[in-house]
Amino acid sequence: MKILVVGAGLAGPTAAFWLIKGGHEVTIVEHAPELRSGGYLIDFWGAGFDVAERMGIVPELRERGYVFTEARVINRDGRKVASFNPAVIIESNDRYLTIARSDLSAVIYDALGRAAELLLGDTAQHLDDDGERVRVTFEGGSIRDFDLVIGADGLHSRVRKLAFGPQEQYETYLGMVVAAFEVERYPKRDELVAMMYADIGFQALRLSFRDDTTLVLFSLRYEGDVPLDRAGQEALLRAKLTDAGWEVPTMLALMSSSRNFYFDSVSQIQMPSWSTGRVALVGDAVACPSFLAGQGSALAMVEAYTLAAELVTTPAGTGDGHRQAFARYQERLESLLRSKQDAARGLGLAFAPKNRRQLFVRNAVMRMMGLPKVADLVMGRSFHDRVELPSFPELNTGR
Repeated sequence: MKILVVGAGLAGPTAAFWLIKGGHEVTIVEHAPELRSGGYLIDFWGAGFDVAERMGIVPELRERGYVFTEARVINRDGRKVASFNPAVIIESNDRYLTIARSDLSAVIYDALGRAAELLLGDTAQHLDDDGERVRVTFEGGSIRDFDLVIGADGLHSRVRKLAFGPQEQYETYLGMVVAAFEVERYPKRDELVAMMYADIGFQALRLSFRDDTTLVLFSLRYEGDVPLDRAGQEALLRAKLTDAGWEVPTMLALMSSSRNFYFDSVSQIQMPSWSTGRVALVGDAVACPSFLAGQGSALAMVEAYTLAAELVTTPAGTGDGHRQAFARYQERLESLLRSKQDAARGLGLAFAPKNRRQLFVRNAVMRMMGLPKVADLVMGRSFHDRVELPSFPELNTGR
């Protein structure tokens, strides 16, 4: 089959990798003029790690990623409030790493080689699904026919809007925004330590990268229209964080000269159906758990792999085979994604406490996170996967 994948982030190239393994012809279209860089850091483990192993990319991920040995909670004066090893939560340092989202995306795309056609600086403008094929009109003016279209274009998915309706029908804004940026030669470094400072309404996080690069990540409470331009986004951060303590003034001073600036709302996407006709969605486009879940990228890979496996197992070129594959894909993963979304909504106080009481509770819990049973009780729903990946015919494995 000829399949169009819209989006070249994580879910899109993962789906393309496995669809090509299954003998399909894949075109990837990406609205950005080049493959994306920047974004926030992600923790990578669980079933997503299983998919990466099956793709053979774990060694490269280890080369690019990090294994942080300490999460250190500090107060506005920089004094330590709590400290724990992240491995206590994940339960293993062997199948866990922290990596920049853009690096994960690059490794996945590189694994494709030249097997997929890539169209940059373009996207779908109109979809005409007549039951036999999908005629796609691109923003650039070309018109092409595909057997299936897979929307892997993120939280603000164009495919979802075209095939299912406006974003407002499916998006739940969680009252927060997140910003991330990289700065060079930051005045302080704490190797393999995640430095976390929270006060009422926000959290600031600092991580030291290789090559004297530092990642700064802000999460903060915000109600109102989210600015779409960088100038407005930076102004919002300065207005909200102008009186913050610790190193926040330094971070804000370096923000305008930073590279790879990323800013977005913290939202979830919930859809009753993950497909319609010959169009299906994966990743944040269909079930975004939000930044708070900490596992959206790995879950996107799981979704992409599962969808591809179902399509390869059930020939979908004619008849309703694709509908059966789409239905099994949703049946396998819907409860998992719902549970991740439910768990994420309960983690808001960790990323941006609403009031003094929540801040006190957050810090008290952080002090106990070094105890495995406490970590499991507090974070278990968010950090444990309960999904069995389908086997892929070529792999002949039941893992």
